[in-house]
Amino acid sequence: MTVGTNPVRWRRGTLAIAAVLMLTSCGIFGGPDSGEKVAKKFVGALGGADVAAAAALTDDPDGASAVLRRTFDGLGEGADAEFTVERANDSAFTYRSDWDFGGGRTWSYSTTVPLTSPGGDRRIAWSAAVINERLQADQALQYTPVTDTRAVLDANGMALMEPRTVTVVDVESSALTPAVRAQLSRLLASAVPGFELAAPSGGTKPGERVNLVTLRQEDVEPIRAELEKVPGIHLSDQLRLLTVDREMTSPVVAGLRATWESRQKDSAGWRVQAVDRDGGVAGTLAGGDPPGGTAMRTTLDPRIQYLAQQAVNTEPRAAALVALDTSNGQVLGVAQNGAADKSGPIALTGLYPPGSTFKTVTTMAALQSGAVSADSTVDCPGTANIEGRRIPNENEFDLGRVPLHSAFAHSCNTTMGRLAVGLPADALRSQARELGLGVDYVTPGLTTVTGSVPSADTPAKRVEAAIGQGENLASPFGMAMVAATIARGNAPLPQLIGGETTTADHAPEPLDAAHVRDLKSMMTEAVRSGTATSLSDISGLMGKTGTAEFGDGKHAHGWFVGIRGTVAFAVLVVSGESSRPALDIAGHFLRPLDD
Repeated sequence: MTVGTNPVRWRRGTLAIAAVLMLTSCGIFGGPDSGEKVAKKFVGALGGADVAAAAALTDDPDGASAVLRRTFDGLGEGADAEFTVERANDSAFTYRSDWDFGGGRTWSYSTTVPLTSPGGDRRIAWSAAVINERLQADQALQYTPVTDTRAVLDANGMALMEPRTVTVVDVESSALTPAVRAQLSRLLASAVPGFELAAPSGGTKPGERVNLVTLRQEDVEPIRAELEKVPGIHLSDQLRLLTVDREMTSPVVAGLRATWESRQKDSAGWRVQAVDRDGGVAGTLAGGDPPGGTAMRTTLDPRIQYLAQQAVNTEPRAAALVALDTSNGQVLGVAQNGAADKSGPIALTGLYPPGSTFKTVTTMAALQSGAVSADSTVDCPGTANIEGRRIPNENEFDLGRVPLHSAFAHSCNTTMGRLAVGLPADALRSQARELGLGVDYVTPGLTTVTGSVPSADTPAKRVEAAIGQGENLASPFGMAMVAATIARGNAPLPQLIGGETTTADHAPEPLDAAHVRDLKSMMTEAVRSGTATSLSDISGLMGKTGTAEFGDGKHAHGWFVGIRGTVAFAVLVVSGESSRPALDIAGHFLRPLDD
């Protein structure tokens, strides 16, 4: 809190000037205990938030100190204020308070303060009205934000997340005896299945609180009375943004909640209230309601989100699925199962070798180079030694000499390795970025990492990169962007919150339309007669499977990227060992869409 640039401003008039002259001639005005002097000292102390100095100027320092301290605490450290003396004489002074709580929330008023002269020294005749003339007895001021309670909506305008009261359960570390741990484990397990309070690790300090869990109201109410009896327990009710469907565990929830919370300062209403010594609200002195207008609306399609979640939940291993609208890059659904949740938001930021799904990039780069066309005859031997790197097809299948589109549909590693060797060192990296992979997007409400495709400076590195191995990495979100780019012919800007603009560190150029048609045809062939025939019953589907070895090469991740209508998607199964589990998830996701 600061005093303004002209903290003592006098409103001079004929009468005031006459008084100044008369009092000065008597040698009184301007003395060490004049009304002007007391006013300037008091306003200066308020401007510096110096409670002790301000209280010492009153005839009741203890009472003044208590109210002033509660007021400064109640109005918050984030408030800014300017105090200005408007007029003063030896019996009273008037000062103006200009409060700024941020976000256009301002409050100004003037207060007339009576002076008394016990023992010859002028003092402020203290009462709470010295702070604001509407305060009584020991009342103080308190600033209270009024939360914007509008829901976060899905693409259909239905509530996706709503502000609701939750109860934060903490316990003092010193109270965690074996008996208390057992009691808390029993109570909280009834609200959170499987909850078990482990023995303390020894890292807590005496008196420190340990956070146990945050519970929805419907979960805490049946056990609240028993919880309150537990020694050292602390229950705190707070307002949090929660999903309406408590089963929704999408990684986008955290980003939406963070965005909503960051905007509360600007969207919330406010109140300045008179509060009694016990904290009871006696009245409202100033404030404003939350602004009207449209609630935060997301692009999430509730049906797609639900089906994506149901699909990944069929897989016991960590699995994720990201679905985008091909026409505009809007995020339709982001899902991952409980096993994936243990590793964080892998659907959006987890980086894994993309395996043969990267052949979409390799093939497009080869087509763009002009070295081949979709109908060019290429070799697909079971194994090949390319620039000293032995590369096999899966189970060393051998197609002999076939058109490029067939080699793509059957996922010939040997073909792709040969194609990549003839490309420039930066060709795959550049092509990946034109497809949205390796581009850094700043999307409101969403934290993403698409992937990383470094330059392949040696032929051996290009062979590895061609089949999505080596140093190539991608997230499910990144591969969904690749699919969406192929679907529309140029990379869209992803979007999660309607009306919000996404920026990127690279603006991809549109792809050659003829090459896009060829690649889509190859992806269609992969479903009809290639590596993804288990999904051939799904009309209009095009896609590419992927198996990506990692670590010592004894295990592999499973991938599938696909396009159907205006939905582009990517599925990852961590340590899936083959693309089969990813194909199964894609089937669980897509088939109900026809119902």
